[in-house]
Amino acid sequence: MASATAFAPSSFGARRHTYLSMSDWVPGKYDNKLWDNEAKKDVYNAWDPLKPRSTQNFNPFETFKGNSPDASGVYPGENRYKDPTRGNTNYQQMMIERAEAEERAKNPKVRLVIDTSYVNSISR
Repeated sequence: MASATAFAPSSFGARRHTYLSMSDWVPGKYDNKLWDNEAKKDVYNAWDPLKPRSTQNFNPFETFKGNSPDASGVYPGENRYKDPTRGNTNYQQMMIERAEAEERAKNPKVRLVIDTSYVNSISR
């Protein structure tokens, strides 16, 4: 008889949590502050995708299952998620933010680096 875990969805490719332990918790730079587009751009500009994801190092424009992270990079449903303080917005501001998002999508911070020595070794 197979165990129930045999039928559970694979965790391969699943997004990792922002933090690993409760004792290491450091709130994000904009925790309990206005979490508007300017704050998100500041966090994005400081984000280093080559370093581990943390409350101080995350992409604020990344979504997970349609949800955006709070000011500490935590998603709804995760432990320590806090509904952020959002600024007022209007249609014109939303169109400006949309144009900025399209520009960011054209120029992502992460670029694929291919190890040509590995590629050459497997193509022989």
